[in-house]
Amino acid sequence: MTDDPDHTWRRIDSELRQKVPADMYEIWLAPLRLREIAGDQVVVEAPRELRAWVAERFARVLQASAVAVLGPDAVVRVRPGDDGPPPAAGRRGGAERRDEGRSDAPPEDDTSDTGLNPKYTFEQFVIGDANRFAHAAALAVAELPGQAYNPLFIYGPPGVGKTHLLHSVGNYVRAAGDGLNVRYTTVETFTNQFIAAINSRSVDRFKGRFRRNDVLLIDDVQFLASKVKTEEEFFHTFNALYEAGSQLVLTSDRLPRDLEALEDRLRERFEAGLVTAITAPDLPTRLTVLRKRVQHDRIDLDDEQVLTLIAERVPTNVRALEGALIRVVAYASLTGRPLSADLAAEVLGDLYPARPAPGTGRSAGQTIDLIVHLVADAYGFSEEEILSHDRRPALASARQVAMYLAREHTGETLPAIGRRFGGRNHTTVMHACRRTAQRLAGDPELFEAVRRLTDAVRRDPGADRRG
Repeated sequence: MTDDPDHTWRRIDSELRQKVPADMYEIWLAPLRLREIAGDQVVVEAPRELRAWVAERFARVLQASAVAVLGPDAVVRVRPGDDGPPPAAGRRGGAERRDEGRSDAPPEDDTSDTGLNPKYTFEQFVIGDANRFAHAAALAVAELPGQAYNPLFIYGPPGVGKTHLLHSVGNYVRAAGDGLNVRYTTVETFTNQFIAAINSRSVDRFKGRFRRNDVLLIDDVQFLASKVKTEEEFFHTFNALYEAGSQLVLTSDRLPRDLEALEDRLRERFEAGLVTAITAPDLPTRLTVLRKRVQHDRIDLDDEQVLTLIAERVPTNVRALEGALIRVVAYASLTGRPLSADLAAEVLGDLYPARPAPGTGRSAGQTIDLIVHLVADAYGFSEEEILSHDRRPALASARQVAMYLAREHTGETLPAIGRRFGGRNHTTVMHACRRTAQRLAGDPELFEAVRRLTDAVRRDPGADRRG
């Protein structure tokens, strides 16, 4: 291998071009500039406004490209164009470090290395019906660590903002917590560092790193499953912090009771505080997320329909939503075409096609009929009772769930849904949808019930009727 750093960087850059779509490469990776190569360490500079995004989103591909050229011990660091400590984009062995912005190999007893991403704050978090309760709980914990809800357990599908809230808590405590120690970690990082501590016979240092914190933020606890030694150490770390009055905040993609591979004692501790859900963002929240991103990135956009189309095509999570926006903007920039709804539809056509009413060949009216049937069956009422004007609390609650599902899965207008539900007006449907969304954020049992009903609506109509 040549000792010429520029030649080495050109080889790494060539690997990047092969691994990343051309539009993404041109926008995010082409601006990178080599600062130095020292042994297996590659330090590159990115424009300050891109640095955090590159370190967050392209850590794995940067690491893989460097490993392909320099070997398995290669380390890539991305630093801003001016002075400042470089956050690690990767670490030895090629595993991705999710808690970006941290030094690659901190001293094992260091508690100043928080792992927090400063861009994730409460101010940058977009609040909607799907996350309002979780946001309020996280803010309460940040204001009164160890006193409000301990532990706080936030669960929901990937990409809906759980990690953002973890970092928001940490950054708030760092700014206003009068010197409290804070650490963010993922279960993957916790596991890797625990294994490394065993191999290097430095378990006491490892324990000190995680147990000398006033606030410990732990992402993706579902990955503790089937890691017996790590689970044991995690249990003792949890107990030590809890008994000392330290605050614990955890995230998962499932309820504690659904983490079946975990020991009962850990599930019981997770449930001992407040358990709250974040669900997929609704359409108004998705639009707000996109508008905020357009404003933050100073994207020149005249046609609001572009954002509406993206928000309608990408209903699942914020991460995919932002990725779709980047894809559309990149395509417009590279082709010189104006940003428009037609362009967005063309660019997103393969990944996010227009969504018909759930169930191939089923009309919106048939879908509402199906929803009424499923909800009635789930709640033990007749379909006629769901459509009636009977105001018994349990029946009214089931009816609101049915209206919420009709709104989410048919694309029908509020007045049209109201007509299908016994001639009600659109304000009644709006209230039902809002009320159900609020309950979903704080009621785990309702969340599970709606999830099961949603799965049933999306399945084959025949399977739905049989189930």
